[in-house]
Amino acid sequence: MILQQLHDQVPAGALTLQWLLERLGQQSFGILMLILAIAAAAPGISVIAGVLLLVTSFEMMIGLPQLRLPNWLAGRKFPTQHVSAVMRRVIPIIAHLERSIHPRLPTPATGTRRVVGVAVFALTMRLLLAPLPLSNIVPAILVALISLAYVEEDGLLLLIALLIGCLFLIVETSATWQLIQGLRIP
Repeated sequence: MILQQLHDQVPAGALTLQWLLERLGQQSFGILMLILAIAAAAPGISVIAGVLLLVTSFEMMIGLPQLRLPNWLAGRKFPTQHVSAVMRRVIPIIAHLERSIHPRLPTPATGTRRVVGVAVFALTMRLLLAPLPLSNIVPAILVALISLAYVEEDGLLLLIALLIGCLFLIVETSATWQLIQGLRIP
């Protein structure tokens, strides 16, 4: 598992996004989105993770072959102890999920990358624009599921995750619209 290998190689003290991207290579989009989605579910760092998810998903939407981050962002240091703590909790869960996730229902690489980018961008916008406590968990989980399916090239799970994400956004948008309509003063 790639996350376990990264966890085992994490430098002492702090790590940078550049360090992470160098080790991920072609899988930088999917793995980074997965890591950021997990971080976005945690209170306190969800905004930072959300902004990074926006950058990542935007680059996917426009069709860049590999993730490129601005130098000021790629060089930003993150404490290893915090990253390791999250990874220790997440790795067993993902390892369990990977037993049932495997390549099936192949999808075209370029088109899939762009569709995933649009879906993650929309879910991340929702994550950032609804600053209510714990409101970041469902979109973060959906982004993690989409990312995991994308990384594992599981087209069936990806299709299901994308449909659930769209349904979530439609239901929430509809409920918000109804709330706004109900608040109108006659």
